[in-house]
Amino acid sequence: MNAGRSNATAKAKGFSLIELLIVVAIILVISAIAVPSLLRSRMQANQTAAVATLRSIRNAETTYLITYPTQGFANTLSQLGPGVPCSQTAACMVDEWIGCAAAPCPKSGYKYFLVSSAAAAPFPDFSATATPIGFGSSGSNNYCVNDDGVIRSQIAPAASVGAVPRATCSDTSQYQAIQ
Repeated sequence: MNAGRSNATAKAKGFSLIELLIVVAIILVISAIAVPSLLRSRMQANQTAAVATLRSIRNAETTYLITYPTQGFANTLSQLGPGVPCSQTAACMVDEWIGCAAAPCPKSGYKYFLVSSAAAAPFPDFSATATPIGFGSSGSNNYCVNDDGVIRSQIAPAASVGAVPRATCSDTSQYQAIQ
């Protein structure tokens, strides 16, 4: 009788290969459902952050214009970025990620550009652009804002764009105001 009990006890101590395969299959099914949703959520968060960053750039540009009226608007992101001491060449109005030394400045899945239509100061206008680092993976919309203060989304984004000039950003056949 003891031999029968120890044999039954030995079988009850572990999982069979079939049971382990079923658990792995369940985990794979759950992953297949959850991962795309997670990626979409992350992309949406990046896009929301891009719009918020463009609002910050727009506000920094307004402050820059008031602080340095002879300079006009800043024509590079580094002019809005940090510096010691703060001056018209590094105004300390945006963080080091957005006020980087050379465009494009990457942050939260997007890269940012800032341009002006003028070649020299005083700069009468600006256009800031946010475009996904990986189109379709880190974001699927291109955004811009210019000195009129309206943040716009590209109507038919097909790929990441670079710096968008003011005229293109204001073109209602290419960009529409976001709400």
